[in-house]
Amino acid sequence: MAGELITRRTLLTRIALALLLGVPAAVTRAGGFDLPAVAAMVVYGAGVLAAAVLLMWAAETARADMSGALALALLALIAVLPEYAVDLYYAYAAGTRPQYTAYAAANMTGANRLLVGVGWALVVLAFTLGVRRVSGRGRHAAPGTGRRDVMLTKRHRVELGFLALAGVLGFVPALVGEIGWYIAIVLIAVYALYLARIARDRGQDVEELAGVPARLAALPARRRRLATWTGFALGAGLVFASAKPFADALVDAGAALGIDEFLLVQWLAPLASEAPELLVAVMFAWRLRDADAIGTLLSSKVNQWTLLIGTLPLAYRLGGGAWSLPLDSRQTEEVLLTAAQTVLGLALLIDLVFKRWEAAALFALFAVQFVLPDETARLVLSGLYLAIGFSVLIQRHRDLGAAMSAVVRPR
Repeated sequence: MAGELITRRTLLTRIALALLLGVPAAVTRAGGFDLPAVAAMVVYGAGVLAAAVLLMWAAETARADMSGALALALLALIAVLPEYAVDLYYAYAAGTRPQYTAYAAANMTGANRLLVGVGWALVVLAFTLGVRRVSGRGRHAAPGTGRRDVMLTKRHRVELGFLALAGVLGFVPALVGEIGWYIAIVLIAVYALYLARIARDRGQDVEELAGVPARLAALPARRRRLATWTGFALGAGLVFASAKPFADALVDAGAALGIDEFLLVQWLAPLASEAPELLVAVMFAWRLRDADAIGTLLSSKVNQWTLLIGTLPLAYRLGGGAWSLPLDSRQTEEVLLTAAQTVLGLALLIDLVFKRWEAAALFALFAVQFVLPDETARLVLSGLYLAIGFSVLIQRHRDLGAAMSAVVRPR
């Protein structure tokens, strides 16, 4: 289960660096020190990043004592807990501070669009560079692969089928102008069904570990489990110490720097919390384990487009708000754009082949929103995503049918 092991010195160095990254946030929070907005954003952002790294390592190491697709899905969820913590805080705070409602929607949509528009494209880029590294010639496939495109396996049809269900449901908040309790219940139920469905696939292989998790997994059982739970505890502690002040600091820093705080919340916070997962996926692709790379990000997309959205109204209610999280026109457009991107992403993966031009198209459409950030551009871009996405899905309707069949029929 473990790949090539790093040395003990490298292991200790990487762990020390991750801990040092999070120490300023822990000390600042424990000491009750007040920092300027920008400094607080940097310090607590580093804490969120360190928490994500530690949780990712702990979750990966725990797979030495677990097996199957259910374990992978649960561990993928654990790995993005910092993202959940920041976004749920915004939703909770919105119960008493209505301006935070926009930040909850911004963080959720930013995380999802970053994952698909950048993360999936990075996998293809890393795989392409990995092919060239192995073959030594850019015009030929790497020995042993016989191909140039990223490939998924048939077992990924389960994730694609559930993403199709979530993709349809994701348009409801944009149509009604709120993330209602009713859609939250359905989305949480879809995620629960996803876990139950993949739990029946007991024969699935789990990809090899690499880096720090591989080295920790090679330890004797007692020391490995101690390392795993220590990682979970430290990561959870840093999430607790960093998530709230980081979320507040982003808003304050936006005002201090004259930058739209909506954009900081939408892109900087998800970038910090998603970075370790993206790096792991890129590493898999670089080693020509493309199915593992894209599969990891696909599972994360499923849980973020179901469970993350579904828990926002619950956090809003616990914070003193109503049962449904309201969306203004800007937030509605952002949700619509994210839902439309989900349709295109699904369409491009549904045939289990992710081509280079498809990845380039996803990234280009993602980048356009920064050049033309106004309301009309968001609506036009949403229409473009949908036009291309539905056209491809119609052409690949048999693949879509196979994915939906995989949802209800265990192999």
